[in-house]
Amino acid sequence: MMIELAFKRLPHGTGIEPPRYESKGAAGADIRAAIDEELVLQPGERALVPSGFSFAVPQDYEMQIRPRSGLAALHGVTVLNTPGTVDSDYRGEVKIILINLGAEAFRLQRGDRIAQAVVAPVTRASYVEVADLEATVRGEGGFGSTGV
Repeated sequence: MMIELAFKRLPHGTGIEPPRYESKGAAGADIRAAIDEELVLQPGERALVPSGFSFAVPQDYEMQIRPRSGLAALHGVTVLNTPGTVDSDYRGEVKIILINLGAEAFRLQRGDRIAQAVVAPVTRASYVEVADLEATVRGEGGFGSTGV
C-alpha cells in the first residue's frame, strides 16, 4: 500500500536527500543527518540530530522513527526513544535522538543515513475502567515468566 506524505524542506535541509526506500521490499525509508559539520558521538553520548524536514503525516497514521540495523550492529549507535513517534498533528522538524552504545567514538557526516521512518496506521482506543479483567492462563506473570 502506498500513501502520499507531504514534506517541507527546511533551510538547513538544502542538499539533503529526502527519506527514501533503499530496496524494493524496505519497510522503512532512510532519514539522513542535516548537520553542518562533523558530529562525533563518544561512547555513552547522545545527540539530537536534525533531519532538515518536517512532514504532514496523514490523519490516522503515524511516522515511526526506528534505528538502522547496520549502525546498531557495526557501531552500537541506535535511536534512543525507539520507536519515536511523529504524530499526524505535528508540523515541526523531525529530529532523531542518537546514542552511541558502542565502545568507540562514532563520526557522523552531513547526509549520513541515521534512522528509518516507517509510516503506519494508528488504531485509537477508548479506555474503559472495569472492576476486574478477564482471566487468562498467563495471568499476572511477566518479565520472563514464559521462559527465556
